Amino acid sequence: MAAFDEMRPEKTGLREPYSAYCDWLQAQNTTRLTEKMRDAESVFRRTGITFAVYGTEEAAERLIPFDIVPRIISGSEWRRLTQGIEQRVQALNAFLDDIYHRQEILRAGRVPKELIARNEAFLPEMIGVRPPAGVYTHIIGVDIVRTGENEFFVLEDNARTPSGVSYMLENRETMMQLFPELFQRIKVRPVENYPQLLRQSLSAVSPRGNAAEATIAVLTPGSYNSAFFEHAFLADQMGVELVEGQDLRVVDGHVAMRTTQGYKQIDVLYRRVDDAYLDPLTFNPDSALGVAGIMDVYRAGNITIANAPGTGIADDKAIYSYMPEIVEFYTGRKAILGNIPTWRCSEPDSLKYVLEHLGELVVKEVHGSGGYGMLVGPAASRKEREDFARKLKAKPANYIAQPTLALSTCPILTEKGLAPRHVDLRPFVLVSDRIRIVPGGLTRVALKEGSLVVNSSQGGGTKDTWVLDD
Repeated sequence: MAAFDEMRPEKTGLREPYSAYCDWLQAQNTTRLTEKMRDAESVFRRTGITFAVYGTEEAAERLIPFDIVPRIISGSEWRRLTQGIEQRVQALNAFLDDIYHRQEILRAGRVPKELIARNEAFLPEMIGVRPPAGVYTHIIGVDIVRTGENEFFVLEDNARTPSGVSYMLENRETMMQLFPELFQRIKVRPVENYPQLLRQSLSAVSPRGNAAEATIAVLTPGSYNSAFFEHAFLADQMGVELVEGQDLRVVDGHVAMRTTQGYKQIDVLYRRVDDAYLDPLTFNPDSALGVAGIMDVYRAGNITIANAPGTGIADDKAIYSYMPEIVEFYTGRKAILGNIPTWRCSEPDSLKYVLEHLGELVVKEVHGSGGYGMLVGPAASRKEREDFARKLKAKPANYIAQPTLALSTCPILTEKGLAPRHVDLRPFVLVSDRIRIVPGGLTRVALKEGSLVVNSSQGGGTKDTWVLDD
């Protein structure tokens, strides 16, 4: 299955968005580019841009690999993408509001009731609770794949705590340090204002109603969390406090953080702690990561939690399979961005098909992330497929399956020169008084030849993503 090359498609040769970059590239010395790759690694190492890997005997902290060849998207392509992304996040917020209130989509039979009722990500504690400003998913990462010239599809939605935006920002800063002449030569839309946009967006949903006076904090599980670098980075860039659960308590019906002058009320909490650990009085009683009583404060409307508890159900890959229906139900229009065809293994006919075609499909856990718990059929051994088949039969509702896509490729710099590798794209969307989408996002790249797995935890890397100002 031939993949669409975003720089040099077989049929048309060099694509226009890459023309100015390729003119520059042809004039470069290969040795100089290799040195720049080493410089980039040094920058990341000095900055401490790492991620943690769990369950391995290797070093827990790793540098995320970075490739210096940018992924380039034209302005017109980006405009089409943003229209589809905006439509999708509007539908996601409407869906979340509906299933925790009137449940009209369930009564209409567009989504099965049992898919919600039996879903571990659905929080009964959120029934009847409407967040300040009515926003559930304040920060969303929409994973997009490309299969052709104008063929973009949503691979999955990340509506709980999407990560990776710090790498997007550091990738751009590193590229501007290494190749300032490129940014003078090519008009690339900026991404560096994301922290300011994030703060503006969070301030706009303060329960006080006065954005200028909103006090914001970032709640982290702590320094051992895999995304701690990002938590600290975003708090620093926004100019807000980074806090852990032990720094917070409920005071006079509000959540307050400990300061040198005593406890100070928080209006908006950007939490990077999972639902189960958010409030030991409501969820997991053994949690030391959250704040006892925060859900009572939240239900009273005295704090905004971003993203809202219970949004994880929008991440569910079985729910994803209904997104075309969800988008049409709430917007009245067909989805601009299509879904990948998906088999729900909870359905007997689908399970039968998946088991018979396991060598052709990608099978994923409905609540999985990071590339864990999945099977890439064409790359798996016979034993791996047989073992996975047993898991499927034991708990079919835990899995969905999709065709193995010919993901588009972009070149990376290797010791032998440029070589194509598969990529995806995670644009970051901010939702509050309006929808804000930073031009570009995080391009993840499968550094291993032929690999379709782009996750950093599975050996993938990242690239700077350029949206041209045309």
